[in-house]
Amino acid sequence: MARRYDCTDSTDRKTGLREATSAVRRGELVVLPTDTVYGIGADAFSPDAVGDLLEAKGRGRNMPSPVLVGSPNTLHGLVTDFSESAWELVDAFWPGALTLVARHQPSLTWDLGDSRGTVAVRMPLHPVAIELLKEFGPMAVSSANLSGHPAPQDCDAAQEMLGESVAVYLDGGPTPDSVPSSIVDVTGKNPVLLRAGALSAEELRKVVPDLEVAS
Repeated sequence: MARRYDCTDSTDRKTGLREATSAVRRGELVVLPTDTVYGIGADAFSPDAVGDLLEAKGRGRNMPSPVLVGSPNTLHGLVTDFSESAWELVDAFWPGALTLVARHQPSLTWDLGDSRGTVAVRMPLHPVAIELLKEFGPMAVSSANLSGHPAPQDCDAAQEMLGESVAVYLDGGPTPDSVPSSIVDVTGKNPVLLRAGALSAEELRKVVPDLEVAS
């Protein structure tokens, strides 16, 4: 039976984070609040858990799961060929609503879907999410909705869609915004904006003037 914890209560939050960490270590799924929408998360290094995440959403391998981290320093073990522009974007916008698509370390034994050697990675600006990520480590996290349905801004909506496929729900109250993160590809010579979300091309170009916008 799924367990739900009110993270606006300090005692419940502490218990919930402990239970969520244990659940992810067992290969189970958890729902957590972020600064954009609620996410469904799993151990990024467990192919079975990531497969369960995609199945819970009704999502195919052609849409691989992003990875959330609790610190920019985690990137050193996850990505390679990370450009100076990419680090400038991290310094300016993390934690926050910016997802970076980078080449992952070829030595990593993970299976996030058909990612073609890349990973979409972000550090969310939400205390509950950051605490869980710092305690557990990198997690595969996608929006906590069934494929084709709106991404949830509260725990009720996530639980209504995902039900018992999730072991632990961390309820942090309504998320501040429904706008998704902006996605920038940093695998090439110049950064490329793939999706304009919470951050516009104009805001991003203040940091990386050579930003291109995908057609």
